[in-house]
Amino acid sequence: MDMGRFLVETHLRTGRPIKELARSHDVSASWLFKLLRRYRLEGRAGLEPRSRRPHSCPNRIADRFEDEIVALHKSLADEGLDDGAATVQFHLAERHSHPPSVSTVFRVLKARGFVTLEPRKRPKASLHRFCADLPNECWQADVTHVELADGQVFEVLNMIDDHSRLCVASRAMKVVTATDVVRVLHQAAERFGYPASFLSDNGLIFRTQHHHGVAGVTEQELFALGITAKHSRPYHPQTCGKVERFHQTVKKFLADKDTISTKKQLQRELDRFCAYYNERRPHRGINRRTPASVFAARERAAPSGNFVRLGARRLRFDKVDKSGRVTLRYRGRLHHIGIGSAYSGWRVAMLVDDRHVEIVGLDGSPLRRLVLDPTKDYQRIP
Repeated sequence: MDMGRFLVETHLRTGRPIKELARSHDVSASWLFKLLRRYRLEGRAGLEPRSRRPHSCPNRIADRFEDEIVALHKSLADEGLDDGAATVQFHLAERHSHPPSVSTVFRVLKARGFVTLEPRKRPKASLHRFCADLPNECWQADVTHVELADGQVFEVLNMIDDHSRLCVASRAMKVVTATDVVRVLHQAAERFGYPASFLSDNGLIFRTQHHHGVAGVTEQELFALGITAKHSRPYHPQTCGKVERFHQTVKKFLADKDTISTKKQLQRELDRFCAYYNERRPHRGINRRTPASVFAARERAAPSGNFVRLGARRLRFDKVDKSGRVTLRYRGRLHHIGIGSAYSGWRVAMLVDDRHVEIVGLDGSPLRRLVLDPTKDYQRIP
């Protein structure tokens, strides 16, 4: 029961003084006198709880920006772009010196029916985030499929800078090959520089080490450039979470583009989106800044490995065993090449040109050169 109504009715029924009732129930006497006055003027309706909200607020900021907030939200949604309260507020800040806050924009959108509240998500404290410290310290790459309105399916190769979330490349192709990955990598590097490391999943266009350790086209190029190749754990896409999330953003943008019917048109839309995403769209993961501004704020990292000229040599990766040896098959016969027990557990690369073998670390540092003796199973250290 409402305390105010109870005490006023008690006063009227028993005649106990208002001040005595207020003191014994630890409430304000002036509040009870106010309720009593309302009761005498309006009856029992005067005892109903009332809002303290003012009848009008001439300086209410939401009223001045409400139509603009709604119009901006609709225009972003029509373009397939992020239309949340923070993004709307970011664009309002570009137009006005004193824009409304994000919470004010959210309240306007919620009141107008543009916000559907979701079930409570996991707290941010429960998430472990990993982020490179410098631009170009690590690029994430992955391929996704995009289906057009007419049923055509294209593959889109996306590359994201781990530190700034900058999209360094987004290319549409009918089928992405390892050669395409290398070509797009060089094109992106012409503008942004080469990364120190390159993170991808275990797709064949990125990694072929499970085929007897023989390196594929992408791995050969990364090794030759001194770029560290990294791969996610199988069936664990969270390792490449930034580029995986970027796939969703791109697909949302392309969802309503019914006029796209060719690869050229698809690429044109991807270029338009990337320009907006990099230069104008505030990113939640980098404190509502644009990826381009974050990328330009710090010095860029660069490949730390030595440049290695492969030429016509075959590249093969292996791991040094406990005895300090690696294995190489030559004309159907397996040969054990000694390097030294000090390198036990190292991942190394072997550059093979017929019987001429050069063994180097993954950073390009030389470990051993030899001419393979096909008559000996064990090529001992001289």
